[in-house]
Amino acid sequence: MAYSTLKIEDGVARLTLNRPEVHNAFDDSLIAELNVHLNELHRLAGTGDVRVMVLGSEGKSFSAGADLNWMKRMVDYDLDDNLADSRKLAALMHGLDTLPCPTLCRVQGAAFGGAVGLAACCDVVIASDKAKFCLSEVKIGLSPAVISPYVQRALGERQMRRYALTAEVMDAPTALALGLAHQVVEHDGLDSAVDAMLVTLLAGSPQAQRATKALMATVAQAPDSDATREHTCQVIAKLRVSPEGQEGLSSFFEKRRPNWVESNNTHHASERRS
Repeated sequence: MAYSTLKIEDGVARLTLNRPEVHNAFDDSLIAELNVHLNELHRLAGTGDVRVMVLGSEGKSFSAGADLNWMKRMVDYDLDDNLADSRKLAALMHGLDTLPCPTLCRVQGAAFGGAVGLAACCDVVIASDKAKFCLSEVKIGLSPAVISPYVQRALGERQMRRYALTAEVMDAPTALALGLAHQVVEHDGLDSAVDAMLVTLLAGSPQAQRATKALMATVAQAPDSDATREHTCQVIAKLRVSPEGQEGLSSFFEKRRPNWVESNNTHHASERRS
C-alpha cells in the first residue's frame, strides 16, 4: 500500500502523506516514496510543467514524526545502518528544500519531529489554528539533527536553541511569531487560505520564480561577496532579455495580464463551463 500520493493538475502538484491511522508518521517506506516523488517533481518543475507544489496530509495530524515500529527496528541497527537511514531522510529534506518551483505546506494539526523539517523546507507555510509544532527528539534521547539546518534557518539560532533543547510544543500563534509559519487561519478556512495562496503564486512568472528561488539560495550562502553581487546582476540581466521577461514587461506597460496568467485563467474558465 502506498503511504503517499502525488497528483498533478493544471500545473499544481499535490504531494500528500496518507497514513492517517498512524498520524502520518515517518518510516523508511514513506521516506523512500517521498524521495521518488520529489525526484519526479524536480524534473517537472525544472521544465515548468509543475508551477507550484502543495505538501499536505490526510487526517487530523500533519505528521507525528517517526513511526514507533520504525524506531523499534532502529534499536537493532548498527552505525552504518543508521547512517544509511539518516542519509535518506537528509535527501528528502534537501530535495524538498531545493525544488525549483514554489512550495506551499498545509498544516492542519500536529507536526512533530521530522515534520517540522518538512514545513521548514517549504517556501510558504499555512497552518490551522489547531496546528502544533514540536522538536520532540531530545525527549527520547535523540536530536533534530538532519532537519536542523532548515528549522534553524526558519527560527533563527537563538529560538532554535530553546525549542530544540526543551522540546516544548509551539502552538500555531507561536509558530507564526517565530517565523516557522507564515499564516494561521481558522481550521475550517484552511483549504480556502491554501487555494488563495495558490492563486497568488500562479500569478508570478514561472521562470522568474525558479530563478528567484535559486538566487535566494545563492545569496544566503554569501550575501556580501563580489561573486554574489555579480551573480545578482547576471540573474536580472538574463531575465530582462528572456521571452518571459519581455512578456512580463510588455504586459505591465500595456496594462494586461501576462500570458502565463491568461492561460491559467482561460483553463479554469473552461473548467467552470464544463
